[in-house]
Amino acid sequence: MWQTRLCSLLEIQYPIVQGGLQWLSTPEFTAAVSNSGALGVLAAAMYPEEEELRAAIRRLRSLTDKPFGVNLTLLPHLGLRERVQRHVRVIIEEKVPVVETSGRNPQEIISLLKEGGVKIIHKVPNVRFARKAEELGVDAVAVVGWECAGHPGMDEVGGLVLIPKVARSVRIPVLAAGGIADGHGLVAALALGAEGVLLGTRLMATEECPVHSRFKEWLVRAQETDTLVVGKKMGDPVRVLRNAVAEALLAEEEAGLAGEALDRAMRQKIHRRALLEGDLETATFTVGQVVGLIREIAGVETVIKGMVAEAEEIVQGLARLLTL
Repeated sequence: MWQTRLCSLLEIQYPIVQGGLQWLSTPEFTAAVSNSGALGVLAAAMYPEEEELRAAIRRLRSLTDKPFGVNLTLLPHLGLRERVQRHVRVIIEEKVPVVETSGRNPQEIISLLKEGGVKIIHKVPNVRFARKAEELGVDAVAVVGWECAGHPGMDEVGGLVLIPKVARSVRIPVLAAGGIADGHGLVAALALGAEGVLLGTRLMATEECPVHSRFKEWLVRAQETDTLVVGKKMGDPVRVLRNAVAEALLAEEEAGLAGEALDRAMRQKIHRRALLEGDLETATFTVGQVVGLIREIAGVETVIKGMVAEAEEIVQGLARLLTL
C-alpha cells in the first residue's frame, strides 16, 4: 500500500520525508528519522564550512545505513550562493542520495547534482513553480499550502486545493506539506493525488529533536490559531509562532515598516533562541498551523510508525464503509 513512486525513487519504506529543519536537523535527529523508515534530511545551512558539512554527513552515515537527504536553502537574501556551491561539491563527493532545495529557482545547481547522481526534491508554493521545477529536471516537488510553517508563498491557498491542482499539473511525484501530523493527513494527501508527505512541525515534538523542552511543551499546548504570518508586505511571508514578538513585527509591518528595516527586524527576532534556549518571549520561530493537532511528545519511530498504522486503520475503515 505504501510503495508509491516516491518510495521507489527515494528507496524508503514509507512515503514520509522530514523537512530540513534549520538549527535542528542534526545527524542524530536525521538518522532517527531515516531509521524509522522515512527519509531524514540534514540541514546544510547549519554547517557553513565545507568540512563541517562533510563531517556531519559522515557522522550521519555512521548512525544509519538507510537513505537520507540534505536540505539546501537557496534564499537570495541570506547571501548563500557561494556557500551553496561549496555544499553541492561536498554533497556530490560524499555521494548523498537526495537533496531537498527550497527558497528560489534551483536551476544553477541542478545539472551538477544530476551529474553526481543526486535526486532532487524542490519545495514549491504553487502550480507555476511546480511546472517550472519539473521542466528544470527535479525528481519530485513538495507542495506547501498556506497553513505550512516557514515560507508558504503569496497566494494564501490551502493544501486541500493546492495539492490536487499541482498533482494534476505535473508528471513527477508530489509531496504534500503543511497541516499534516498523523494518519488522517497521510491518507488525505494520498487521496488528493500526492505520493508522500513532508513533516516539519510534527517532528519537532519528538524525543530525538534537539529543540528546547519549553518549545516542545508549547507545541503540545498550542492551538491551530497560535501562529501568524509576517513579511507578506515585503513579498516574503513567514508563518511563525504567535507571541508578543511576532505580533509586534506584524504591527510594524502594517504600520509601514518595509524593505531593509523590516527584513533586519525579522532576521533578528525569528531566531534560534526560541528553539535551542526555549526563549518564547523575546524570539519567535517558524511553525505551522498543524500545532493544533500535536497531542504528545514521542519518539520519532513512534510518530512515524504510529502515523502509518493509523493511516492503515483509516483506509480499512473506508473500505468497509464502501462495501456497505
